This record gives sequence, C-alpha cells and structure tokens, in this order.
Amino acid sequence: MTGLLLIFIGAGVGGVLRNLVGMAAIRFFGTAFPFGTFLVNVIGCFIIGCAAGWLTMRVEHMWAGHARFFIITGVLGGFTTFSSFSLDAAVLVERGELGLAALYVGGSLVLSLAAVFGGLALVRAVA
Repeated sequence: MTGLLLIFIGAGVGGVLRNLVGMAAIRFFGTAFPFGTFLVNVIGCFIIGCAAGWLTMRVEHMWAGHARFFIITGVLGGFTTFSSFSLDAAVLVERGELGLAALYVGGSLVLSLAAVFGGLALVRAVA
C-alpha cells in the first residue's frame, strides 16, 4: 500500500511539473512547435537515466524501492511516459536485444500514431 501511495503522490507532482513546463514553453517559444512536450520528454529521459543509474547502485538501501516508486513510476510517470519508454528501449539495447529494441521502438511509434489517428477518425465519424 505504501508503494501505491508514493506512486499516487509522485504522479501528482509530475503532472503539475509537466503543466508548468508546458505553460513556460508556450510563453517563451509560442505554439508553432510543441516545445513543451519536447522539453518534458528530453528532461524526463535525462532524469530517468540518472535515477535508474543511481538507484541500481543503491539497491541495498531499504528506501531504494520507495524512491523508485516515487521518482520513476510516480513523478516521471506523471511528468512523461516517454522517459519510461526510452528506459525500456535502453535496457533492451544494453541486454544486446537489438532486434527486440527495434521492434519495441518501431512498433510503439507506428502503432501509437495509428491509434491516435484511429481515435480521431472514430470520434469524427461518430460526432
């Protein structure tokens, strides 16, 4: 139960941070390019790399699991799921599973875009 609570709180923090970065990006860069999402994804990927690397070196500490729940699943999950996607792809590459990594990245990109277009088409057809 503690893990779920940490994820819940972290996701709220991450969601608020995502919104703040998005609003700041619109203020500074305008809306011609989705800089807010772009920045959130890059920042989130950097932070998840740091957090995953640091936490794997600290596995022996009893709070490492709680930190993982709060930071990686909670805060970064609320901030950007692209960081989790990127970490999963990096783990596959580091394991030498290049084919699976390519399938995961390519499949995620193609199927996710197809799902968005499919959802848009469905709603437009029904509306």
